[in-house]
Amino acid sequence: MNSTTALLFASTLLLASPAFAETPNVVVSIKPVHSLVASIMKGVGEPSLIVEGGASPHTYTMKPSNAAALQAAKVVFWVGPGLEAFLDKPLDTLGTGAQVVELGEAPGLEKLKFREGGAFEGHDHGEEGHGGEAGHEDHGHAHAGEADGGEHADKHDGHDHAEGEFDMHMWLDPMNAKAMATEIEKTLAAADPSNAATYKANLERFNERIDSLDKGLAETVAAIKDKPFVVFHDAYQYFENRYKVRVAGSITVSPEVLPGAERLSEIRAKIKELGATCVFAEPQFEPKLVSVVIEGTPAKSGTLDAEAGTLDAGPDLYFQMMENIGVSLKECLSSAS
Repeated sequence: MNSTTALLFASTLLLASPAFAETPNVVVSIKPVHSLVASIMKGVGEPSLIVEGGASPHTYTMKPSNAAALQAAKVVFWVGPGLEAFLDKPLDTLGTGAQVVELGEAPGLEKLKFREGGAFEGHDHGEEGHGGEAGHEDHGHAHAGEADGGEHADKHDGHDHAEGEFDMHMWLDPMNAKAMATEIEKTLAAADPSNAATYKANLERFNERIDSLDKGLAETVAAIKDKPFVVFHDAYQYFENRYKVRVAGSITVSPEVLPGAERLSEIRAKIKELGATCVFAEPQFEPKLVSVVIEGTPAKSGTLDAEAGTLDAGPDLYFQMMENIGVSLKECLSSAS
């Protein structure tokens, strides 16, 4: 074998090896989920993110670059139409060549229904909740598992799919993050078998970090679990359920529907009545509303960021976001009377 032939043979072997196999083009809807996907893809490739920076899926508008990413995608991960409603139709028209995985249906998730009623008022999710419209159209999305059904269920690929029934902020329970990561690893290993061993190893490391995070969060909030607080919108019940902290109510049911002056006055009175010690803003939405709400009350203000709008995207974001929530709760509630 001459030198030229040997070089060509070596090049062919390199190109055929797993290291040079084409990494699937993966697109993810929001930062917390992107962090999970990036953790599983570490050492293989980097997923693309749609909702970047401080934007929120509740109010997001698709950009041309997002449309191009969906058209080129092999795999798309999202939570589901109850959260990223802006993606629903584009996935039907632009993401037709991709496997679309709805992580809100991942096996093993603990799913909590929207709270009806509550400290402030009844929540009419049919009008201003996070859920999609009851008349949502059928499409061929690949779901991670079967939904539990419900009175607002539709059919997708033969599965009952409950829309608007469950709180979609499921990642705020680290055990749900584990369930999502498991589904992500399974999907990527099937789409990219040459890197399956790496995805599996990354999932094992991710789960170890989650267990450590979970233990640390429980310790962080242990001393303030009995102190009631108010959030900007009712996005934290998964965190509340996991760590037994006391959310007394929310300023608005849904961030798409901001409260009027009368509503703010009612909330201010309720804060005094309930003895809520802290009211938490969110960086993606109008922070002045919190100042208005706590005026004339002994409550203090803080910030919680359930969608990681202030953090840089990447595999560490999920852990930073969850730790920040725990620390913010502890700092504000510990300092409040």
